[in-house]
Amino acid sequence: MNVNVNRVCVYVDGFNLYFGLKSKGWRKHYWLNLEALSTSLLKAGQGLEAVHYFTSRIRTNGSNQKNMHRQTCYLEALGTLQSLEIHFGHFLEKQRMCRSCGGTWTGYKEKMTDVNIAVQMMKDAFADNFDTAILISGDSDLTSPLRTLRQQFPGKRLIVAFPPGRNSAELSKAAHGFFTIGEANLRQSQLAQQVVRQDGFVLNRPATWK
Repeated sequence: MNVNVNRVCVYVDGFNLYFGLKSKGWRKHYWLNLEALSTSLLKAGQGLEAVHYFTSRIRTNGSNQKNMHRQTCYLEALGTLQSLEIHFGHFLEKQRMCRSCGGTWTGYKEKMTDVNIAVQMMKDAFADNFDTAILISGDSDLTSPLRTLRQQFPGKRLIVAFPPGRNSAELSKAAHGFFTIGEANLRQSQLAQQVVRQDGFVLNRPATWK
């Protein structure tokens, strides 16, 4: 890459982005090409170095097989993007109780995503892999990592791109700048209806994501 180009790495909080889209009823944008989306967020003079996507595989609860299949299909489609790397956390079982009736059930809470994002951003900063980092998240738990990065690497810029329906005043203050991703960026950054894996297998956009 040209030495005069401002190098950008993008860090995507997968579930924060997903629930932001869900809150808007934008299922039609779930089949999202994160490489194309990241490129659409760049300014003149910037070049995309890498996209890091952070998520966890859904755990089966006996009735979510279709959800698991759609997620697997999407992850495999993202796996065909050359500049994108997927980082996995995990779901932790947690017993929940109804305050009204006392009934209990097993729920799941996603773990490790915020830690994985913080570690990867710090690794890339120490390795001088970016001039600007764009964080796609509205999770205020990432405020402290951003503050630390600004202190340790004052020459690097940190920008927060809030998913639709998500925001955090704390993150806004910790970053050099912030904005909310618009629907036009999402609409123009969809994967092809059919994505072909390296082994020739064809992945189809889930029928309900239209």
